[in-house]
Amino acid sequence: MPVLVMKFGGTSVATLDRIRRAAKRVGVEVAKGYDVIVIVSAMSGKTNELVGWVSEISPLYDAREYDAVVSSGENITAGLMALTLQEMDVPARSWQGWQVPLMTTSAHSSARIEEIPTDNLNAKFGEGMRVAVVAGFQGISPEGRITTLGRGGSDTTAVAFAAAFGAERCDIYTDVDGVYTTDPRISSKARKLEKIAFEEMLELASLGAKVLQTRSVELAMRYNVRLRVLSSFEEQSDDAGTLVCAEEEIMESNVVSGIAYSRDEAKMTLISVADRPGIAAAIFGPLSEAGVNVDMIIQNIAEEGRTDMTFSCPTDQVKRAEKGLQEAKEKGEINYHDLVADTDVAKISAVGIGMRSQSGVAAKMFKTLSDEGVNIKVIATSEIKISVLVDRKYMELAVQALHDAFELDKTA
Repeated sequence: MPVLVMKFGGTSVATLDRIRRAAKRVGVEVAKGYDVIVIVSAMSGKTNELVGWVSEISPLYDAREYDAVVSSGENITAGLMALTLQEMDVPARSWQGWQVPLMTTSAHSSARIEEIPTDNLNAKFGEGMRVAVVAGFQGISPEGRITTLGRGGSDTTAVAFAAAFGAERCDIYTDVDGVYTTDPRISSKARKLEKIAFEEMLELASLGAKVLQTRSVELAMRYNVRLRVLSSFEEQSDDAGTLVCAEEEIMESNVVSGIAYSRDEAKMTLISVADRPGIAAAIFGPLSEAGVNVDMIIQNIAEEGRTDMTFSCPTDQVKRAEKGLQEAKEKGEINYHDLVADTDVAKISAVGIGMRSQSGVAAKMFKTLSDEGVNIKVIATSEIKISVLVDRKYMELAVQALHDAFELDKTA
């Protein structure tokens, strides 16, 4: 039998009625002849509740016990989904991570998947099981302890199972009906994409698009797992949702496929740093050790042996960055005059594989923003992406203007 992986997020299994609706979708695929591996998240809000309980009981908690508690939400959903399918006369069985077993590293609350042996599930499929309902987000460490993969880890679980079992496709059911050219809440002209390349989806996911977790897209690209993003709440057709696939599967695409934004960005500038070999390592080493996720980096032209260094990071990491750099200064590792943080900026990004073969994208982007009176503070580029930092008050205007300028409401 061909294998299909179906993943249902928290909103898709938030109530018993929604679990029944999801189970009906699984039943449709079983009727088509698939053996189905269903990956489920905890019911909406349950993980937050469990995290809250742990924090209330033990603010400085043991990470191993944290994982034992927080992973339990998925176990409940898996059992309820299996029972629902059984009531529909579909042979189904629930599986917790340790039963598969999904082998992970020992990094509790942020474990990485090492291996998914297929013997146990394949043996049960061979005995007549048609659906394996697997608790997402969890696995087992080499020490035999329950681990979790970090928030959003159920997407990663689903892709990993699709890769391990050679699944025909991995369907991710969520509360949106696909991947859009930008956030429909900001631009009414946003258009749902039929297909998007792995690289584009990876950029959009890392730049703020919340449809898929970044690690899941990385995994899908590495193992060429075809992903389909669909809504749990709308009637489905064979071409519903958005297919995330290899670039070769996309015949024609716009030069720019999407406009992404991140509201919670900060611009930090080290003023008057010594311009010498190794200064970048001296600055960004302490930031890495402090767990600061640095993105855009700009170094000004040096004057009289001194220079300014600007970088961006999430706003919730500003204090951590300031502390790490101050400690490095006190140790004599770096010397700077001042550290200025601007926490009122947003990052706007244009993404598209067509940029590889089309010139003029940056010029068009910059002119569009200029015409709207939007000042660019920082620019960073890659082969398929151009990102800028702008004042946060201009974020929605910038997104709408760029969406119109690149005519993303139109198909290629």
